[in-house]
Amino acid sequence: MNISNITQETITERISELFKILGHPARLDILLEIGRREACVCHLEAMLDQRQAYISQQLMVLRDAGLLSTRQEGRYVFYNLRDPETLTLIHKARKMLGLPEAPERTATSDCPCPKCRST
Repeated sequence: MNISNITQETITERISELFKILGHPARLDILLEIGRREACVCHLEAMLDQRQAYISQQLMVLRDAGLLSTRQEGRYVFYNLRDPETLTLIHKARKMLGLPEAPERTATSDCPCPKCRST
């Protein structure tokens, strides 16, 4: 997209799309967890106590929106934030609402990925 040809309508539509994507509680949980460290689906499943299929569906939305990047290690795919400013935006929203930082989560089950086994 040529930046010099962007209209105000295009700008507001793109920002609105981003906020729609960020407006889903499970996606926010995923982004906050990945913001702590890169994570695979099985790690997110253990940390968020959600089914693998549901987490994969939300990861696809976040990846399609350009918010995540991936790295493969054997059969595991690890997700990272593409831009750390995503976390900044989420934390600014939390502060605007006068909310404290969310406590760090603990895993509800063991994650079998090589990254979790080594820690």
